[in-house]
Amino acid sequence: MKHWQIDQLAWDQFDPSKVDPELVPAIKAASVVERNAVDYARYLNNVFSDDPDFRQAADLWAEEEVQHGDALGRWAMLADPKWDYHAAFERYRDFYHIPLEVSQSVRGSRTGELIARCMVETGTSSFYSALGDATEEPVLKALCKQIAADEFRHFKLFYDHMQRYLGRENIGVFQRLRIALGRVTESEDDELASAYHTTNEPPDLPYDHKRCIAAYMARAMRNYQPHHLRRVTGMVFKTVGLKPHTRVQDAVFWLSSKLFFSRQRRFARMAGIGADRACQPQATR
Repeated sequence: MKHWQIDQLAWDQFDPSKVDPELVPAIKAASVVERNAVDYARYLNNVFSDDPDFRQAADLWAEEEVQHGDALGRWAMLADPKWDYHAAFERYRDFYHIPLEVSQSVRGSRTGELIARCMVETGTSSFYSALGDATEEPVLKALCKQIAADEFRHFKLFYDHMQRYLGRENIGVFQRLRIALGRVTESEDDELASAYHTTNEPPDLPYDHKRCIAAYMARAMRNYQPHHLRRVTGMVFKTVGLKPHTRVQDAVFWLSSKLFFSRQRRFARMAGIGADRACQPQATR
């Protein structure tokens, strides 16, 4: 059962004067990626074909992800009344495909697949937390809080199933770390770049991955502050079996923060948008 419904949000409180126009393109792209969870559920059902408990959980997860996409799409149509969420989603579906007819995980094991899912939920929970903290538009703020809460629950869902499979497959810390970092680097692959292209660019403009990923990442990363990244490192440590809240995590957090904000500035330059709050991180403990 869903934990909330789209119509429960106070849509009549939407305030166009508080919409940050630089965020709208990223939200449009995120909406179709979320909505596409049905395909991922089909993939997961194939990978875990003999695990009815996980398959049921994956179907519920997809249902909630689709709701995220529909709610974000509704908000984006308020922010940009000329934009058609449903048409954009169909364009995305025609443009971008994931392999569905599989019987084994592309990660090499079921544990590896669940590690990758934990990394996705780590990224989405942090993104919507950061966006909810940054935006002043009341409907988007409330929506992001709802989505972020779902994504943290989804992380726990995949983490709990990962723990169950670890007992069978016995994958060590270093291999888990390799899978986790590999999935993190895939955040710059064609999924998000294609989403940006199909939701923001005209059909006659040729797709260019470099241009589109820079345009998306510059906007998606601009809301983060160090405390969001500290939580990310903690969730990564937990997933791969390393002890969080240690000096090692502090060092990883410091290095990853430097790299993150440097990369955001690079993407912003590539996309031709100005410097923003993420380029000047506040001090944190």
